[in-house]
Amino acid sequence: MKKNFLILILFPLLSSCQGDEINTITDELKDTEVIYTMPEESAPHKGTWLQWPHQYQYGIDYRNDLDATWVAMTKSLIQSEKVFIVAYDATEKERIEILLQESGVSLSSIAFKIYKTDDVWVRDNGPIYVKDKNNQLVIQDWGFNGWGKKAAFQNCNTIPSQIGTDQKVTVLDLNNIMINEGGAIEIDGNGTLMATKSSILNSNRNPSMTQQQAEANFKKYLGVTHFIWLDGKAGREITDMHIDGFARFGNKNTIVTMNENDLLYWEVPQHDITALYNSKDKNGKNYTFLKLPLSKNNVVTTYGKKLGYKGSYVNFYIGNSVVLVPNYNDPNDSVANQLIQSLYPTRKVIGIDVRNLYANGGMIHCVTQQQPK
Repeated sequence: MKKNFLILILFPLLSSCQGDEINTITDELKDTEVIYTMPEESAPHKGTWLQWPHQYQYGIDYRNDLDATWVAMTKSLIQSEKVFIVAYDATEKERIEILLQESGVSLSSIAFKIYKTDDVWVRDNGPIYVKDKNNQLVIQDWGFNGWGKKAAFQNCNTIPSQIGTDQKVTVLDLNNIMINEGGAIEIDGNGTLMATKSSILNSNRNPSMTQQQAEANFKKYLGVTHFIWLDGKAGREITDMHIDGFARFGNKNTIVTMNENDLLYWEVPQHDITALYNSKDKNGKNYTFLKLPLSKNNVVTTYGKKLGYKGSYVNFYIGNSVVLVPNYNDPNDSVANQLIQSLYPTRKVIGIDVRNLYANGGMIHCVTQQQPK
């Protein structure tokens, strides 16, 4: 289970990225051929994958506390796309169907799959859909090891291959190539990838892998040629500071993040903040920045637990016709929703109450995964 975002485990920071080392394209990278390209999140979806919470890892209270968030996400997404729901077993599938029907959610746009899972974080363990040179969808099954063997992962690591078998889609097994969680990377849809070293070039994920080797993998398998590397902070909650908690590509021209004080509150190193704000795209052009607030108050769950820290709105998810935004029953919910709405005028922003999910460390983007058309 993800821990809260203010738990700090003191691992050594990875070496700083200085000067020209940022956004480096090495000779090794230049020699690497692009074979696959990953569509960015706002490209048209066939559907969205959700792994439904269950009781078999963390108990029935955990499951019950999260059900309402999954119902709300499903209800919002089926307006314009299919929702693929992973249920732990047949009993859970029946329970979920009843929950949805009691909430007035039609099952006509829902496809259930029964696979055992360890937890709900499908962004990190689920399939990464890419397109090959013939524009055919391929599922990439990158390695997943529970964020550096901090949590159970054996069931979740099988999900991409099971989906590929069910869908009769080619699965590219990258488990022995690289550990890579979906929440650890952001792409702008125009050839640039943004990530923290702490969640990729970490001995608990990819021992001895160099930045150049990681870049070559990302170029070959995701089709990116330009890189924004931040150091991040090893030990910053269970993910070692995933990028999608504090900086996202809103589109190919825009980075969605926070102001400097809020990034410092999030424990982003000062040199990373400077590097982020000075980021350029593959053509050397500066990005536009949309800076969202944190929640005004510390988050309190629906069952009264005081978490003692504020919530981020950056971890939103872009659907076909909606944008699902983490909300916290907080005055800044409406502020963040309106700012994100300004970025996506053709989509409807829907606030999703994530207070109970956030008690376990994640928000909307962490528990969704897109399947492109």
